[in-house]
Amino acid sequence: MKRYVPLLLFFTIAFEISFCQVKLPRLIRDSMILQRDTKLRIWGWAGKNEKVSITFNNKQATTKAGPDGKWFISLPPMKAGGPFTMNISASNKITLKDILIGDVWLCSGQSNMVHQMELHGVTYANDIATANYPQIRQFWVENKSDLNGPRDNLTTGSWKSANPEDVKAFSAVAYFFARKTWEKYHVPIGIINASIGGTPIEAWTSEEALAAFPSIMSTIQKNKDTAYITGLSRRAFANRNNNTAPAIHDKGLTGPLTWYDPNYSPKGWHNIAIPGYWEDQGIKDLNGVVWYRKEVEVPASMAGKAARVFLGRIVDADALYINGQQVGNTTYMYPQRRYHIPSNLLKAGKNLFVVRVTNNSGKGGFVPDKPYYLFSGNDTVDLKGYWQYKVGEVFEPLTRGGSFGIAAQNQPAALFNAMIAPLVNYAIKGFIWYQGESNTGRAEEYAKLQPAQIADWRKQWHQGELPFLFVQLPNFMDVSYLPAESQWAAFRESQLKSLSVPNTAMAVTIDAGEWNDIHPDNKKTVGDRLALAAWKLAYNENDLVASGPIYRSAIIENNKIILSFNHTGSGLMSIDGEPLSQFAIAGADKKFVWANAQIEGDKIVVWSDRVAAPLYVRYAWADNPDGANLYNKEGLPASPFRTDQ
Repeated sequence: MKRYVPLLLFFTIAFEISFCQVKLPRLIRDSMILQRDTKLRIWGWAGKNEKVSITFNNKQATTKAGPDGKWFISLPPMKAGGPFTMNISASNKITLKDILIGDVWLCSGQSNMVHQMELHGVTYANDIATANYPQIRQFWVENKSDLNGPRDNLTTGSWKSANPEDVKAFSAVAYFFARKTWEKYHVPIGIINASIGGTPIEAWTSEEALAAFPSIMSTIQKNKDTAYITGLSRRAFANRNNNTAPAIHDKGLTGPLTWYDPNYSPKGWHNIAIPGYWEDQGIKDLNGVVWYRKEVEVPASMAGKAARVFLGRIVDADALYINGQQVGNTTYMYPQRRYHIPSNLLKAGKNLFVVRVTNNSGKGGFVPDKPYYLFSGNDTVDLKGYWQYKVGEVFEPLTRGGSFGIAAQNQPAALFNAMIAPLVNYAIKGFIWYQGESNTGRAEEYAKLQPAQIADWRKQWHQGELPFLFVQLPNFMDVSYLPAESQWAAFRESQLKSLSVPNTAMAVTIDAGEWNDIHPDNKKTVGDRLALAAWKLAYNENDLVASGPIYRSAIIENNKIILSFNHTGSGLMSIDGEPLSQFAIAGADKKFVWANAQIEGDKIVVWSDRVAAPLYVRYAWADNPDGANLYNKEGLPASPFRTDQ
């Protein structure tokens, strides 16, 4: 036995040396951007009571790790500049290179903050190709959740600069914000992007800040119960097993020939228009698989060349086959379909295009008002029009009951714990927030949740009332041609109320959405308007007009209501030169009708011959207020509002 003792001693010593080595959080690494003009905190882990020293930008500082191995070093405020090198020494030495000092913004929210430049690569192809901004850098925070409590570190991530390759992974909104701001101030801009699609605001807020919301706190406490979570998982597994539908095979894939095979002879197919939903074209309430096929005439000039095909957006999933070969597939409804076709596939004359579309709920098919065409070089072939269709599979309704588990990323505080808490020691310039779609059904609660979140994040960073910029949700869904109630309008109102929190600003985007896409393509307008807000709020451009008109007050004079606004800039205007639209008026019965509206100086006068004693006005009060045209002369739109609260 004695001959093993030295070996055991060796491993014990090696473990202790390894444990004592200084370590850094994932965020602090090569190519990072540090916040200028504020005290900097560098932190990490080392051995118990181990001495740690930092040398950076001609500054030196030393500290000792605590009993738990954690250490913090404060560095004095520094001016913008770089690149610099940071040396961190303890029992080992770490050298970090290419560090810049500038402004760092935490960009967070759900999918419209997530959406990368490459997802909008057609619209912003030139912006991607010409990206050459080594002083704009993004750190993409890994998508993680934690139901148990705050974490102190991330496990992956690195700082990337804005070049034609790496910028593809940048948040489009954050990139355009950073680019516009860099072009004005030529100060390095860091983006820390912590965002996940489909997530509610309470998931991004700490447990401490949610204490004022009893129902949410009840959920948090349940989620900490391991037995409860395990029980949910077991029931979900059992339900999945007990509710599995009988196998219904897709006829298009199980016959002697698949329906995308060029040798297949179609029988019993019917005409259908693309774009369009099949429920609107004679297929009633079908969840399942529908096949589309068409012989597309391709000119000789495109034959044998690489090409691309745009298939708009498809609900829910699709696979595209050309001449029997699969060239693309997407499993989710929202990304626009943009597939590459290899050079050896297209031929002159007739080419067989087949699309297998799977829909799980709601209307299935091809979303209108999207691009549908084939192109190569200057040659384009329109794919809209009549195709043939046949149903390959019908999904029978499943009898579901009981609990199916929980989506951890949507649970209160779960994303704060895993994606925000590890960042709070890193000094920043401010916050940018683009979220809300997942909370639109709870507008009244959001009016309290967002101020709570703002206060929470400011408290976590210990940097005072840091600027908080947020995006008011854009126009979306069907246009209503009569005044009506609207969840999205009520939600925008709740967002508007958050401007009462000091040092906040809101980018109005009521003109930047798309009726048929919750992820509108126009991300540059959003980023640019956020930049304007930042310039005024965070960069002290006090004379800058950074917002469109915001409703302030109303007075009633006989049969008219006179509205006053903040942020009128150099004057109010109709952006399209047409009479002001989307104004509605009502009396005591609150039955709103469309109203006349006229600019008089810095005010709007509203009236209707149908309402003799008006009390209330609404503007752009709809999910998608088509034609809302009140702007200031700086070209910024007015926020939707109502006076009947």
